Amino acid sequence: MYAVILSGGKQYRVEEGEVVSVEKLDAVPGRKIDFDRVLLLEDGQNITVGVPEIAGAVVTAEVIETYKDEKIIVFRKKRTKQFRRTRGHRQQLTKVRIEKVWAGGKPKGAEKPEPEAAAEPEKPAAAPVPETVKPVEKKPRKSPGIKKAVKAEVKGKPKTGKGPASKAGGPKKRAKSKE
Repeated sequence: MYAVILSGGKQYRVEEGEVVSVEKLDAVPGRKIDFDRVLLLEDGQNITVGVPEIAGAVVTAEVIETYKDEKIIVFRKKRTKQFRRTRGHRQQLTKVRIEKVWAGGKPKGAEKPEPEAAAEPEKPAAAPVPETVKPVEKKPRKSPGIKKAVKAEVKGKPKTGKGPASKAGGPKKRAKSKE
């Protein structure tokens, strides 16, 4: 008996006892998970195709590990433009072992549920924000250089440069000493 399941936007053909790598799932190794999005079932003689899914069909699996796939190198280049980019990527995957394919739904007493508290510890709640805190208003910043230039133009003195040499009409020349 085999089934086609949907996980992480991809379809996987699975059989009982098979080990499959699917896109990363939020599950701890050793935990049992159920894939309830079954698209196709085959039981030896009959093939059942869902539209889009088979109602009540469930595939039970055990999480083995979460790992990273091999590195993929992505290289992009545009000729004559001096453009080159190299990037690497490693996809995160979860390895699962398929235990049972249930065609008509999983019976209630089939497997005992595992305790949730032992698998994932609870995160502490964030501290409440007191209501007396008010946001600080920011004043717009003005550049002091613009103010000086505007004031100088208003008084009738166009600002041409920096320092005392510009006020005198040009750079000062040094007198050569005769020695």
